[in-house]
Amino acid sequence: MSVDVIPDFSMATTMTVKGQVTIPKRVRDTLHLSPGDGVDFTINGVGEVVVQKAGARPASKRDRFRSARGKAQVKWRTDELMALLRGKD
Repeated sequence: MSVDVIPDFSMATTMTVKGQVTIPKRVRDTLHLSPGDGVDFTINGVGEVVVQKAGARPASKRDRFRSARGKAQVKWRTDELMALLRGKD
């Protein structure tokens, strides 16, 4: 893959104590990054860091329940379930 470098274009950011940095907006826009997207960092042969959008978007926490939704065999009424969970008879 051929990479075009924009001459005279530099962006600086500051790293937090947790090692986090903000990806500049121009980079996010160029890579079509959205909140929740994965980002890959590689170091090439001359020591430069290359940032790329990761291949697949990680599944959200909500998605892991999708396959189980509607599969319960026991039909609970909300008030009955809440009484059970709270230990009330």
